[in-house]
Amino acid sequence: MPLLTRYLPEEADTLAFGSALAFCLKPGLVIYLIGELGAGKTTLARGILRGLGHTGKVKSPSFALVEPYTFSRLYLYHFDFYRFMKPRELEEAGFREYFRPDSVCLVEWPENAAGLLPAADIRITMTVQGSGRQLEIDADTEVGRRCLKQLIR
Repeated sequence: MPLLTRYLPEEADTLAFGSALAFCLKPGLVIYLIGELGAGKTTLARGILRGLGHTGKVKSPSFALVEPYTFSRLYLYHFDFYRFMKPRELEEAGFREYFRPDSVCLVEWPENAAGLLPAADIRITMTVQGSGRQLEIDADTEVGRRCLKQLIR
């Protein structure tokens, strides 16, 4: 059973949840965003970035594979491995160097790079339900559990 579930009826609710999650983030976290196309993964990432103070455009990194964002207290890297086809691409592109103790990594489509990524601290599975989104959130590490406990309060 997931540690936390949320039903988010509107896009604004997804953005608000992402913003709330932003306040719990600590450097070193790896967060997997899991769900089909259109499940709201990039919208949730946009909410997180807005919560951290980013005011610019937030685009899906589908073609670039990663979009970097720098904030005063952390580096955030937003990955999208939807188009990721060859495991060697991860090694050749040097993506492992982004997974550092001073960064937060949001990873969409982590299953496409299975076995090549660090384990998730937090896994957020998103599914479409009617016009909204259902989130199931699990923490796989103590750091992830502490982050989610802050969110629950």
